[in-house]
Amino acid sequence: MSLPRRRLVIIVRADPVICGHSGEARNLAEVALTRGFDDVRLLTWPMPALEAAGLPLKPLDGLLPYSPGITVERPEPVGDYRVPDGRYLAGLTGRLVELLSEPVPTVCLSMYLVPHMNVVIDAVTAARAAGLRPQVRTMAKAVGSDVTNVIRNTLRDNHFGAAIALFTTFLANDELIAVSEYTRDEIVACAEEVDRVVGTSFAGPCRSRVVIGYPPIDTSAYLDPAPEAVEAALARRGLERDGYVLFLSRVARAKGVYDLVTAFGQARCREQVKLVIAGTGPALEHIQAMALEDERIVFLTDVDDEEKPLLMNGCAAYTLPTKPEPDFVETFGIALVEKMLSGGGPVITTLTGGTGEAVGDTAIVVEAGSVTALAEAMDHAVLELSTDERRRMAQRAREYALAFDREPVFDAHFGPQDSPVAQMQNAQ
Repeated sequence: MSLPRRRLVIIVRADPVICGHSGEARNLAEVALTRGFDDVRLLTWPMPALEAAGLPLKPLDGLLPYSPGITVERPEPVGDYRVPDGRYLAGLTGRLVELLSEPVPTVCLSMYLVPHMNVVIDAVTAARAAGLRPQVRTMAKAVGSDVTNVIRNTLRDNHFGAAIALFTTFLANDELIAVSEYTRDEIVACAEEVDRVVGTSFAGPCRSRVVIGYPPIDTSAYLDPAPEAVEAALARRGLERDGYVLFLSRVARAKGVYDLVTAFGQARCREQVKLVIAGTGPALEHIQAMALEDERIVFLTDVDDEEKPLLMNGCAAYTLPTKPEPDFVETFGIALVEKMLSGGGPVITTLTGGTGEAVGDTAIVVEAGSVTALAEAMDHAVLELSTDERRRMAQRAREYALAFDREPVFDAHFGPQDSPVAQMQNAQ
């Protein structure tokens, strides 16, 4: 069997994990097939590891298939029970070394720095030390939990050793990417703090090398959903067009879901609309208990990728009242852009982290953590906006969101002129 000409390997928490960045990896993979990569692989975790971690997962029977040419690999753990988490890392690293041993120009992109970029750097180091001479270019993309969870926690807990190890590994990559300007600023700020306390020199390279790479979104999957498909989806769920306010995201405190349920209980619009909470997550059971006696709140835990834009299109308003928490800050807000592309009622959100970059000036913005402001915003969206105002808001939001289409976003980093692939070809 002949070897591929070009290979892209993305190390990521892929489907079925409910996370915008698993969709981001899918979109990069799909575009890569149209840009000269004839072998695209997602290296990810075995299902038992994802389930044991307690991550919110999509229904397995509702996952969209990948195009031919994209291979999802879930390497088995190496070793037995005496090597708990390291078994899975050994499996991922070992498989990547095997791929790098083949004489194929390869780009390795790690999404979520910890532990995926460690897999890449360890594999490249091992391959070179073994004399395999891999033709590889490494790219590390920092997304939400990399900075707001991992890096910030190491600084808050005074674990500077972990921060030093993280920055050293990050800077060992050829290309450094942040998912938003907010994330880039946070990376630099964290590097400056480590430099100040420990005497390292991470901030300068981070400031000069980290570029912004917004999430690539398959806009075609959200634009202009067929009205009959929307109506059919709503009928299956017992919903009506403009008859509900939608929350579709991970059900967690940082997403503002507690504030939303409380605000809906105070809102005047609850007499006309339901609140639909779609998704799963660590706060789901508690939120369900809070809303146990409220017949106006509906929970959907099995929404798949095909149904998502239909529910977004049919809602009276979409709410993501995300707020900063010690373990998470919204570094972009992919679901916001997906909703803006889908049409329907206006987006209600907060200016937390990178959400302002996701929505521009097209959303109804409330103060993070303000239940009163959130209730008033829902009332305004449902009861006060005219049909013409809603139409204009939807059109403006759609035009803004088109800038995040996956093809131009992909080309910005993998394009034909200064891309890693072109640099490897020129070097050969």
